[in-house]
Amino acid sequence: MPWFKRVEKGIHTPTEEKKETPDGLWYKCPSCKAVTSMAEHRKNLNTCVKCNHHDRIGSKEYFSILFDDNTFVELDENMTSGDPLNFVDSQPYPQRTAATQRKTGLKDAVRTAYGKMNGQDVTIACMDFAYIGGSMGSVVGEKIARAIDHARKARTPFLMISKSGGARMMEAGFSLMQMAKTSAKLALLAEEKLPYVSLLTDPTTGGVTASYAMLGDFNIAEPGALIGFAGPRVIKETIGKDLPKGFQSAEFVLEHGFLDFIVDRKELKQRLTDLFGMLRPATPAEDATPKAAKPAKAS
Repeated sequence: MPWFKRVEKGIHTPTEEKKETPDGLWYKCPSCKAVTSMAEHRKNLNTCVKCNHHDRIGSKEYFSILFDDNTFVELDENMTSGDPLNFVDSQPYPQRTAATQRKTGLKDAVRTAYGKMNGQDVTIACMDFAYIGGSMGSVVGEKIARAIDHARKARTPFLMISKSGGARMMEAGFSLMQMAKTSAKLALLAEEKLPYVSLLTDPTTGGVTASYAMLGDFNIAEPGALIGFAGPRVIKETIGKDLPKGFQSAEFVLEHGFLDFIVDRKELKQRLTDLFGMLRPATPAEDATPKAAKPAKAS
């Protein structure tokens, strides 16, 4: 019966008629290997629906999550790096930056913006690992410093979202200077009693960890984020010993007292809103309100 048995043998579909699954429709979790659609994965804020593994995301996604209706005003959006050292490795530094800008659509490794988060004004600086490993160069330091100045002027809380491999070697000393500059700016923010929350995401390492990433009034992290100064391999080779299980994970760092808490990305906006509400800076009118006199002690 030919209706259930192939009569002709060796039938081949021409290559041009073959239909393949388009790229980018499915997501496979690197942790639990579960497969889900990219639409569902993005709906879950780029976290695995099965094991809650947090994928790396950039400033575009964080701004979309945190700012109301994804509405914000970007600060210093066209600032780009120079080449003060005429640095050349496998290619000249200006060529590397130009190629990276074309590939990523970013001007540098950090974007800064201000807007409303659940109706509350906030200034945010967010790093992008896709731009030369989120390395900290002079533009990164300057944009963060200016964002802090904006927070001071507008009297808004400041949120720093770190994601970096550390200092940018192409700028050498100019890069290392940003550690001191941003730390000094944060000290001015603290003097004016404006809240600063530092969110450490995967990975946060090197000079970024050694400066502004660990200076928050609250230091928080996403689950499973790699947090440290030197990498695990370098540390292991230096001390000549095996490292503890989970070393430099957010959970390990929290256990050893370097973090205040770990927050799931799906809860991030509300947790930050609650935190900034608790740390809300006093308005000038409130500062000017005379405080009630303490009652005199009975003699």
